[in-house]
Amino acid sequence: MSYRDRLQHRLDETGRPLRVGLVGAGQMGRGFAAQLLRMPGITLSAVLDVQHDRAVEALTQAGITPTDAPDAESAVAAIEGGGSIALTSVDRLAGLPLDVVVEATGVPEVAVSVAVQALAAGISVATLTVEADVTVGRYLAQLADESDAVYSVCRGDEPVETKILVDYARDLNFEVICAGKGKNNPLDPYATPESLTERAAQKQMNPKMLTSFVDGSKAMIEMASLANTTGLGVSKRGMHGPPSSVATLHETFALTKDGGIIEQAGVVDYCTGDVAPGVFVIIRTDDPYVHHEMTYLQMGDGPYFALYRPYHLASIEAPLTVYEIVLDKRPSLTSEHWTAEVGAQSKRALKAGERIDGIGGMMVRGLIDAADDFARDGLVPLGVLAGATLKRDVPVDHTLTYDDVELDESALIVRMRRIQEAMGKDGSSAPTLADLVAQIAG
Repeated sequence: MSYRDRLQHRLDETGRPLRVGLVGAGQMGRGFAAQLLRMPGITLSAVLDVQHDRAVEALTQAGITPTDAPDAESAVAAIEGGGSIALTSVDRLAGLPLDVVVEATGVPEVAVSVAVQALAAGISVATLTVEADVTVGRYLAQLADESDAVYSVCRGDEPVETKILVDYARDLNFEVICAGKGKNNPLDPYATPESLTERAAQKQMNPKMLTSFVDGSKAMIEMASLANTTGLGVSKRGMHGPPSSVATLHETFALTKDGGIIEQAGVVDYCTGDVAPGVFVIIRTDDPYVHHEMTYLQMGDGPYFALYRPYHLASIEAPLTVYEIVLDKRPSLTSEHWTAEVGAQSKRALKAGERIDGIGGMMVRGLIDAADDFARDGLVPLGVLAGATLKRDVPVDHTLTYDDVELDESALIVRMRRIQEAMGKDGSSAPTLADLVAQIAG
């Protein structure tokens, strides 16, 4: 039975639609809201954004007139009565009678705060902020296990859609050589919001968001998320990122001994070219008859073959995660493994005392690395660097370490990252969800 039919069946049985809250009413959030409400049995009960007008607009463009809710009691009453509210304070989230919260702010610090508050209240969380997941996703997955709720990265972004292809390949017992994505924008590791202002205006994008794509940070983040959910490794620090095409993917990402660029099987990488906006998995089979069948089915000449999905639909597909959480009680993607990290390289020479402006800014770009190598070299995660202060001068293209920066230890994401780094492989020694909430409140 389709999710559409199952949602209608749920509505018929319970007499109450699925209540969804949205945090972040930017481009991604509005796209999510528009698509979500095309399904039966679902309502957008609350939209929270720092700009009240944007929260209201997200509801009105979806055909919903917000109910006025000046206090917590009236907000609860409005939702329970079938209404929808627009709020500016995330602090009110935990008290709302919601089934799922979708986090779409793109700000890692806000994303983890939303996740912790919701999980502590027994509300499931679907996030579009992959940056937070590659920073503290292992700890968030453990916190979700402790609650009666589900935590997941959303469908529609490359990590989840590629994971589906990886799972498909493994279910058919193919050897996975490489999994990855096509990169839309030509790589410019020194791109800044200032240099991309005009292009961002043409695309109607936030310049920092566009910068995170152009400078490679997003590709690093997305492929680290893919690695951490599948257990795949990293091809090399920073990945290769070669040019390729749909027709030549299986050649480009073959093992080096067979003329490709991959040194060892079972890794993530990306490419430029007409592969974007698609995702791919390169598989290999040594079985003569399977090889013959794949060739007969026009999958190529083998022994390497490409499984390719030519699109990912970002916020338009994100509602699928809400359905999976509610109807199947499972996440679309969590960090079941921890094989990759995303650090930071300087885009210019940085001076002691400067405060780092974070992902998509003027100062640093993301750099993927194998988790073991990352820890060995004392590298600092990109996701905790917003607001950090340089303790010493560093040259351009320098990979930042903990010794280079003084982090904002009051930031929740920094505190959670410290906890994650101290956790045992079984999650031992980490504060429970209740303890973490108490620490935050204290």
